[in-house]
Parts: sequence; C-alpha cells; structure tokens
Amino acid sequence: MSSSNTELRQRQADFTKTLHGEEIGAKTGLSALLSKDKTAQKIAVSTYLENFQNNKESEAKRLENYNETTHSYYNIVTDFYEYGWGSSFHFSRFYKGESFAASIARHEHYLAYMAGIKKSDLVLDVGCGVGGPAREIANFTGCHIVGLNNNDYQIEKANWVAKKTGLDKQLEFVKGDFMDLNGTFEENTFDKVYAIEATCHAPNLEKCYKEIYKVLKPGGTFAVYEWVMTDKFDENNEEHKKIRYEIELGDGIPKMFGVDVATQALKNCGFEIEVANDLADNNDEVPWYYPLTGEWRYVQSLSDLATFFRTSYLGRKVTNTMVSVMERVGIAPEGSVKVTEALENAAVGLVAGGKSKLFTPMMLFVAKKPEQPSQ
Repeated sequence: MSSSNTELRQRQADFTKTLHGEEIGAKTGLSALLSKDKTAQKIAVSTYLENFQNNKESEAKRLENYNETTHSYYNIVTDFYEYGWGSSFHFSRFYKGESFAASIARHEHYLAYMAGIKKSDLVLDVGCGVGGPAREIANFTGCHIVGLNNNDYQIEKANWVAKKTGLDKQLEFVKGDFMDLNGTFEENTFDKVYAIEATCHAPNLEKCYKEIYKVLKPGGTFAVYEWVMTDKFDENNEEHKKIRYEIELGDGIPKMFGVDVATQALKNCGFEIEVANDLADNNDEVPWYYPLTGEWRYVQSLSDLATFFRTSYLGRKVTNTMVSVMERVGIAPEGSVKVTEALENAAVGLVAGGKSKLFTPMMLFVAKKPEQPSQ
C-alpha cells in the first residue's frame, strides 16, 4: 500500500473517532445522529456537498476524489438509512402480500442463489455497508464472507453486530478500496464475489471490475445488482440529466453510467457474462420504488406501516422538520438538514427514474471468470 493511501486511511479512521465517538456499534438511527460531534459533522457535510455542484468541473473533482466522497457520504447518511430503511441499504422487487423485510431478504437470497454460493465458499462482499446483506447471506448459505468497505464507521458497526448475533466466526469486515483490491487481498482468493448497489460509487466501472476479476479464483462467479441508467436515457435530454444528477447528489455517486458501459466493462475485464437482466423492468404490480412514493395503496402489511411512513414523501417531510428543529436548538449537529435535503433530492430522482424506466437499481449481472484466461 502506498504511503499516500496509508495516510488517507489513518486520517479517515481518526476523523471517524472524532465524529462518532466511542461505542459506535451500539448506536443506531437518530440516537446515533444526535451523539455526533457537531464540529466534525459540519466538516463532513461541507466536504461532501462541495463536490456536488451541477457542472463538469465538479463531476471531474468527485471522480478524482471518489474515495473521500464516498467516505464522507456514508459518514453523514448511515444513521438516516438505518432509521428509515434498516440495515440492508438496497432496493428490491416486491411481491403482492409480501412484507418489506421479506422482500429485502429474498432479494439477497436470490443474488446468493444466482451466484451459486455454497457453504464451503469464501465470499467477498464488495461495499458491504453495515453488514445487513452479509449477515443474511451467511445465515442463508452457511458460507464465510469478508465484507469490504471504505467507511470506518460502517465497518465498526458491522463487526459489532456480527459479534452480537454470533456470526463473527462466519463474517469479518475490513477496510479497503474496491479500486485497489490487491492492496488488501491476494489474487485468486475468493470463490465468489458479490456487490449489492455498491460499485455505482466507482469512478470507473472497468477498473473496479478488473480488481474484482483479480481477486476471484479462476472459475469463480461475480454477481452484482448494479445501478445504471437504462437504454432509455438520453444524454441530450435536460429532464433526463436532471434525474440523473438528483440520484448522484443524494446517493453519493461520482457519475452514473449507462447499462452499456457496465456490460462492456465486464467483457473488457475478461468476464463471461451468463446473466444480464434488469429486474426492475418487469411491470410489477408493486414497483421497486414504492417505499419512496407516499402511495399508501402499495403498503403490503401492518408491519410495513412504520417503515413506509418514514421513507414516504410525508414521512421525509416530518423527519426534515424534526431534524430542522433539533438543529436550530442545538440538539442535532449543524448540517443535518442539508443531509435530509440531499436525501429528498435522491428520493425524487429515484422515483422519477423508476417511473420513466430511465434508471434501474437492480441490473443483475452474473459473470464468470474463465478457468483459463484467453490468450
């Protein structure tokens, strides 16, 4: 690892301790938000937002500073995600009559099934968040999973919960950069690799996939739910570009790429694509973006009411007002309202992108590393 990367990791680790304090794992949701160091939170928010002006110069800057941008983003939004969504930070398809929690788990099980994960496998989770999917897949398959994350706060939370739930023998969560996996792992280490709505934070998909290719064993499988703009996206359409920017701004993404870019990136790395299927393009009766809509007709069960209210348009407005009052009286750290506003932009963009089918958060690719590389 280069000295500059070592310095970056140490600086991020030190900042995490300053921002979040001690006993990180036990804190969650709004209680974690209120315990943040107020000065550090202000710095984290400003560091993130300064990279998201809507122009080419800002885009170039956040592509260059993708690591710091992603680290800052999850420092400021993780607590809001846990409060509103739970410990698995991703979307899913919804079946009629199926609860929110069940659909999230099924989406994870399906990826594990498509990747062919077995009990004997050593698996890499690229961009593991706070470990929700890794815990579910470890329980579902019995495999051993290494979760990779560049955010120290989420790593500490993931390791804490793994130990609390008795899964620490199957799970470990480590600091790393998916643009330089060889800085953390040896080549040909993992039987399977998966990523759930995480590699969209990469500034270059081909370079990211190439790193995954290196650490995957020959004959191994990489399965990913990728965030991409679909073939319907028109680069010359201002409304389309507005939707893309709202998603980028509110979700910490340096640049949203098209499905064609992701497909070609996998091929260029040497992967053999076995499945390429947009799971959002199914005209489902209950759309994948329903929790963000505020449309009560989509609610599946009584147990979903609290989750739906927090994530719906009305619920987000209530949260924004509550956080605004807490920030004004000095309870919540400065910058908290700006975070909720960014998340609101994301929700608007995601719903608009989903309804128009310009965007999908679940472009499923299942790709195999050949047993023998092509000459």
